Amino acid sequence: MTAPGTLDTPAGGRAPITTTGCAALSAGAGEPLAGTAPALRRLIAVEHVGAWPRKVADHADTDVAELFSRLRSQDTALLLIRRTGRAGRDCDGARTVYVADLAPGCSRVTRTTVRGTDDLAAVTFDPAAGEPVTDPVLLVCAHGRRDVCCAVHGRSLAGELAAADADVWECTHLGGHRFAPTGLVLPTGYTYGRLDTGNALAALKAAAGSAVDPWNCRGHAGLEPAQQVAELAVREHTGIGDVDALLVEPVDGPGAVVVRTRDGRRWSVDVRADSGAAARPPSCGAALEAVTPLVAGTPVEG
Repeated sequence: MTAPGTLDTPAGGRAPITTTGCAALSAGAGEPLAGTAPALRRLIAVEHVGAWPRKVADHADTDVAELFSRLRSQDTALLLIRRTGRAGRDCDGARTVYVADLAPGCSRVTRTTVRGTDDLAAVTFDPAAGEPVTDPVLLVCAHGRRDVCCAVHGRSLAGELAAADADVWECTHLGGHRFAPTGLVLPTGYTYGRLDTGNALAALKAAAGSAVDPWNCRGHAGLEPAQQVAELAVREHTGIGDVDALLVEPVDGPGAVVVRTRDGRRWSVDVRADSGAAARPPSCGAALEAVTPLVAGTPVEG
């Protein structure tokens, strides 16, 4: 049995959650959040109350595994979601399905239902097929078989937010265990890390007003890492919060990234890799790895 305040590492040892979990080590190393959002431009999230394997692709339910394979061939991610606590493990009625096209500046998310996994064969990527989602929803990674920090911190956060009447779901792997608790806000498409109840509620409140809360924001799921960093730098520099206000020009990697508004304002942001960052483990129990996060210079308008 694991002692209170400790976690099981993949090597079988015991480590204090608050000091040696990958999330604490990443935060202690000062690893930036900006530019780490997962690439989830197209996704479908399906309510599933059974056990989640380490990889959704390896799910014992062939209906789930086949849906994963079909969506992957269409460049669409599949997340499994559930309500927190006992309610998330028991569902006899309709199951929620979110279909999300997280195109920057014009995200579209709809909600529909299925009766069970037998109906998953009929699920398709069609954001126009369901009821539009306008009120903010937060998906919090609580995928314990992928990482202990997600299980411990993610599930705790989801429970606290549910108690505060937030629309929150636990979900499978969002990427970036070391930033746990991590979350994806729908319909805006912005992702967050190192969340607590206060800043998670702040992110949801901002989304309710079609805005972005830049604090603890990892970036927009529809943008490349350098674009994410540049966009957040402009938001912090200017105070622009409107989710649809900024457009980011395509980039091939670090360098000068151009961010502009729909009314013609324009900024150039120098995005570079920081080779002096401290090493950190990518997940609990993993060895330390060198990290070169992307960082932004001051946006220059003109």
